[in-house]
Amino acid sequence: MAKELSSSAKKVQNALEVRGFACQIVELPDSTRTAKEAAQAIGCRVEQIVKSLIFKGQQSGKPILVVASGTNRVNEKRLGELAGEPIEKASADFVRQHTGFAIGGVPPTGHLEPIETFIDEDLFQYEEIWAAAGTPFAVFRLTPADLQPMTGGEVVTIK
Repeated sequence: MAKELSSSAKKVQNALEVRGFACQIVELPDSTRTAKEAAQAIGCRVEQIVKSLIFKGQQSGKPILVVASGTNRVNEKRLGELAGEPIEKASADFVRQHTGFAIGGVPPTGHLEPIETFIDEDLFQYEEIWAAAGTPFAVFRLTPADLQPMTGGEVVTIK
């Protein structure tokens, strides 16, 4: 019998089901906190890991989510242009306050509030990708085509 999911992973599983996604969350014995750790734990390429990164609008103070390929570094100047204001990295407290999750386990969906989202176009090269599911040990498999309806995000060049 499968072990019951942790409360944070359960929140993400419920959010997926409510939105009509059949993705199954798995909790792994090894950390998936970084893209490299996640790829090793899952047995996929780092590029197939979906990093959910929260930034903060400098003027508005609003959260901005970037869903990026595991190997890509976000071009913060480009993100600021897309967001319509300069952005900065968000603190761990800000991330938890707006998403309900700790850094290292932030999923692309299931947050406390709707968050403006940008999706890295590079993720669309892969048949399957893997995203965090609420904890540094929980992940779920999805397709790039699921990301847009799952997040309501805009597909962009982000690196």
